[in-house]
Amino acid sequence: MLLIPAIDLRNGRCVRLFQGDFGAETRYEHEPHELLLRYREFGASWLHVVDLDGAKDGVLANRAVIVALASQRAVKVQVGGGVRSAAVIDDLLRNGVERVVIGSAAVQRPDEVAEWFTRFGTERICLALDVRMDSGGEPRVRTHGWREGTAISLWEAISRFPAGMVKHVLCTDIERDGAMTGPNLNLYRTALSRFPRLAWQASGGVRHAADLAALAEIGVTAAVSGKALLEERITPEELRPFLPDASSPASTSAKAR
Repeated sequence: MLLIPAIDLRNGRCVRLFQGDFGAETRYEHEPHELLLRYREFGASWLHVVDLDGAKDGVLANRAVIVALASQRAVKVQVGGGVRSAAVIDDLLRNGVERVVIGSAAVQRPDEVAEWFTRFGTERICLALDVRMDSGGEPRVRTHGWREGTAISLWEAISRFPAGMVKHVLCTDIERDGAMTGPNLNLYRTALSRFPRLAWQASGGVRHAADLAALAEIGVTAAVSGKALLEERITPEELRPFLPDASSPASTSAKAR
């Protein structure tokens, strides 16, 4: 399983929200490029960047920062938040972004998003389906920066696309996001049993290395983590098994000499 560090941007700054609440923001003093270099030093090969202003308002608002991060080529960057047209996807891909994450549009305009998959390819687009569990334990998708609920289940949202069209799916349990309560393992077990051929990215709740190990045991392709890494709750040594480009302790010592 691959660990993908996350950077959430609001007004050009690194922040984290609690359960998707824009009124419950924690701002971090780290510059986005500083974080990228730190995660690259740990051995990260991918970075997940979210334009929170874009997710809320539907217009990519942190493009300059995103393009600067993508242009350095040290890590591959996947970007989401406010991506709701083919023109924005094309612009991001032309400016160094490796994969574009589509959320609200995939729920509201699946036929149009299917055309984007055909145009740009399955490797260049990732569906982002953010869910809250209803009273019956069914994951219901929310849109527009998690502010608007729908009656659509996670499974229904995926089934709207022809088999084989979608490969990468980022699924966030909103109630776990930023809450440091552990990932929703049952959700991802069910996801893998229903759609075993998808490359699932799990997001929300990671607290420590044991959570990463539990997700790896389930079989998800990647885990996206923001707060635990920002607050250094997991050591570089604990991260190493989930970062394929991480140096071994021996090679790190050799470099130091």
